Amino acid sequence: MRTIALIFLSAWAAGCGTDEPAGEPGEPSACDQQEFEGSRFTVCDNEGGPLTLLAAGPEDTPVRSFSDALARVDEDEVAFAMNAGMFDEDGRPIGLTRADGAELHAVNLRDGPGNFHLKPNGVFLVACSGRAGIYESGSVPRTRCAPTLATQSGPMLVIKGRMHPAFEDDGTSRHIRNGVGVTAQGKALFAISQDPVSFGKFARFFRDRLKTPDALYFDGAVSSLWDPANGRMDSHSPLGPIIVALKPRPAQAPARR
Repeated sequence: MRTIALIFLSAWAAGCGTDEPAGEPGEPSACDQQEFEGSRFTVCDNEGGPLTLLAAGPEDTPVRSFSDALARVDEDEVAFAMNAGMFDEDGRPIGLTRADGAELHAVNLRDGPGNFHLKPNGVFLVACSGRAGIYESGSVPRTRCAPTLATQSGPMLVIKGRMHPAFEDDGTSRHIRNGVGVTAQGKALFAISQDPVSFGKFARFFRDRLKTPDALYFDGAVSSLWDPANGRMDSHSPLGPIIVALKPRPAQAPARR
């Protein structure tokens, strides 16, 4: 999977390999551009809209692109979407995965090579209350009401306000990277770099700019964003699990008495 993705990375960073479906004229985007320490980032926030995870179980056909996702979601309701979690060569998740309340893959606590196994890794989840959280993989809380969504990835970027202990301040490994951070109030903020950045800078962006005491890395080779309002649909690499952030639902009118 990584070999295929890296072939296309440099072309994508230069702005190639992107489909551009038109958004509605004047439609506001859930994503905005920010600059931090000389690098550019795109930050997406669907302002409390529901999050859903598209992920394949053992007998399911994997969704490998945002175009594939169009068969599973109503495009008019999509605020943005982003790849979200480590996966195997077939696009199936390799760590804890829950979608639509059902567990598709158990938590993975094994040791091994690569970013996923750079401990501590972690799990992004949405509790049945709707509150988001990020937990170290070995410390995911057991609750009476199971999370509606969970995806395991790694490494953790920020852990209780501290950067991952293995990170240098600004190491030599530079990639387009994406991930998610959760504020102290349980709000999820998703980010993807526009420029190749180090792990250290990406972690500081979440901690110091977005003020998220916990943040989780999603990827650095296939990092992709679908932002319909801005006409962006990255298509440079096959994907695995995808988080689709839906637009906030209008407040229901009070029932007549």
